Amino acid sequence: MTTASDAAAPPFREAVVDLDAVRENIGTLAAAVAPARTMAVVKANAYGHGAVPVARAALEAGADWLGVADIAEAHALRDAGVDAPLLAWLHDPGADFAPAIARDIDLGVSSRGQLEAIAEAAASVDRIARVHLKLDTGLSRSGVAPEGWADCVARAADLEAAGRIRVVGLFSHLANTSPEEDAAQLAAFERGLDQAAAAGLRPEVRHLASTAGALRLPAARFDLVRIGIGAYGIPPFGDGTTAADLGLRPAMTLRGRVAAVRRIEPGTGVSYGHTWRADRPTNLALVPLGYADGIPRQASGRGEVWIGGARRPVVGRIAMDQFVVDVGDDAVETGDEVVLFGDPQTGAPSADEWGDAADTIGYEIVTRIGARVPRRYLGGA
Repeated sequence: MTTASDAAAPPFREAVVDLDAVRENIGTLAAAVAPARTMAVVKANAYGHGAVPVARAALEAGADWLGVADIAEAHALRDAGVDAPLLAWLHDPGADFAPAIARDIDLGVSSRGQLEAIAEAAASVDRIARVHLKLDTGLSRSGVAPEGWADCVARAADLEAAGRIRVVGLFSHLANTSPEEDAAQLAAFERGLDQAAAAGLRPEVRHLASTAGALRLPAARFDLVRIGIGAYGIPPFGDGTTAADLGLRPAMTLRGRVAAVRRIEPGTGVSYGHTWRADRPTNLALVPLGYADGIPRQASGRGEVWIGGARRPVVGRIAMDQFVVDVGDDAVETGDEVVLFGDPQTGAPSADEWGDAADTIGYEIVTRIGARVPRRYLGGA
């Protein structure tokens, strides 16, 4: 029976992560943004793909830095022996920065208070803290507000002169709202860079762009771009652009085996609430993944899967552990492979298509795949 992947006998459920696809994606994006360097963002367990194996693959492909959200994620990489330059930027208000400083973890700074706390922690371990100062250029999340930026960079320059910190980077984040608003944020960032230079700061890297900005706003590349969703082969734009259009390949394939098949008659209701009833005799296939595994309930009656060489519609409500697919009169059997999403070049739906079905984005689809789904790695782990 035709399938959308190579393996003959898939397990009950699994997420197959192709590390060669990660390497290829990093290489493609690095070539596109050169001479800027690249940071592979592996926060949130590498968007659900597995932080340690993905980090290693990205570094093998030439990524210069790694990025995570919080310090715990950074420590996990250091515990695994990953010693590349590593930035963590989202901190608990009561964070203990000393262990991170001792392990050469770069720290994002979003306030004067964080700057002072990091400097004190550096003194406590007799080390120079490596910091990246973040300016809020319009995303209105973390980052030093523009009105406090001059004071923050001046204080950072004093602390650097005192040997307490090293300002390795200056950064911000685009909202990716429109070309006009991105241009306004770029201008705000450049003003912030000028203020930092006037205070005497000479950072190693200036970084503003993630995958979207890196590809569509060359002026935002500066010294370093943060490659997040692009590393995983998912387009960042939400405008119908496909991975193939960008020269990328999806790294994750979510699949399993058909758990049961049954024949039903017209009028038979399916799953909770009977939101779908058969209008003809048909065969149903039971798929053993549900919202406990990260399959969005919002995609009930809208998602599709690949079974037996064709796409099949999800019918009825997606439940905690399972959902049902209408396969018509085709000969689908218990144990047959089912692919929820993967590389659309194989015929399977993409993560973006599941995102559309759930009124969300491909980022969320891959990131939410739960711990009950084992990851299997191709291309070395």
